[in-house]
Amino acid sequence: MEKLLKALSQIGYLKDVPRAGWVREQVPHPESVADHSFRAMVLALVLGPQLGVDVGRVLRLLLVHDLAESDPTVGDITPFDGVAEEEKHRRESAAMARLCAALPNGEDVLSLWREYAAGTSPEASVAKQLDALEMALQATEYEQRYGKRLREFMESAKRKIRHPVLVPIFERLERPDG
Repeated sequence: MEKLLKALSQIGYLKDVPRAGWVREQVPHPESVADHSFRAMVLALVLGPQLGVDVGRVLRLLLVHDLAESDPTVGDITPFDGVAEEEKHRRESAAMARLCAALPNGEDVLSLWREYAAGTSPEASVAKQLDALEMALQATEYEQRYGKRLREFMESAKRKIRHPVLVPIFERLERPDG
């Protein structure tokens, strides 16, 4: 029971972890990792029926996709942190193994995280694209709210979003005045 409660508290820490990219850009009151994950899941819920995938699976993938960031040895690693992609994956994988060892049904959670990380299933591909779309939506909102230039986030999302339902949504975000 103690391991479970400790793991659940660790996961709850994501509510207090600000997204590192927004911190780097000095966005006032940046969203937390949990905030980001929540809206990515809402995107899956409302857009999922149009995406041709198992919406429940996409929701589960998005629910676990950032859990590794709850581990203090990992956090929210961005491309600007100078950590190689292989090292980031190694750290996250080790953190997820530790976390899931304390959870009932932890193997299923770990399997979902690995599926998302690999990005090879249709659902994982859609989940990654929704993750990027949520980031683009947040960047657009911060640009409008704070007068910031956050184009690098839009460019990153543009490279990832390919689904024919999601591309027009992203393109509309790229031209907020129109």
